[in-house]
Amino acid sequence: MNTELPHTTARAVPFWQRKSTLILLAVLAALAVFGTTTQTWIHVAVGQGEVAQSDLDIPGSKAAVAVSALALVALAGALATSIAGKVARIVTTAIVFLGAAGIVAVVLGILADPAAAAMTEVGAATGIEGQGSNATTTIFPVLAIVAAVVLGVAALLVLWFGRSWSVRTKYDAAKAAPAGASAEPVDEIDRWDQLSRGEDPTA
Repeated sequence: MNTELPHTTARAVPFWQRKSTLILLAVLAALAVFGTTTQTWIHVAVGQGEVAQSDLDIPGSKAAVAVSALALVALAGALATSIAGKVARIVTTAIVFLGAAGIVAVVLGILADPAAAAMTEVGAATGIEGQGSNATTTIFPVLAIVAAVVLGVAALLVLWFGRSWSVRTKYDAAKAAPAGASAEPVDEIDRWDQLSRGEDPTA
């Protein structure tokens, strides 16, 4: 009569607290930041000086090299967090958060003074250092900030909810296993391997 009790004791974890959800959110946010750097961040109307030069469209990868680097660091940190233990997860998540904060700081500087951010590219294009220009930003730096904020929030959520992440409390299958069954602990790497093979690790 009590054979169904183990199934009722498992606590369902909301999807927005799950490890897979938060890691995926962080990965997508980091990729979104990097994706914006492939687009035009600054449009420059070069002043007519000693040489005639057409207007320039500067991508984020050149206007803000640090943003591309920080996005890749955050992406690596998010992926490492997916297989890290409790202590290592704190370190990798902190790296992700600091990367997100750095991205926001760099992009805010570009939005505040796009002409300064474009100066190097303008000088390379015109051959004149300090060439006057009228620089304006596009929507992509703003989108980079939005994605970086999402990245930072995801990192904070991982730090908060990650305290309770463990094989024993996260997966209901481990709790619902029959007492006589030889339940062998399955680590995160095994879970990912099962998913890659199209298997359900909670089955």
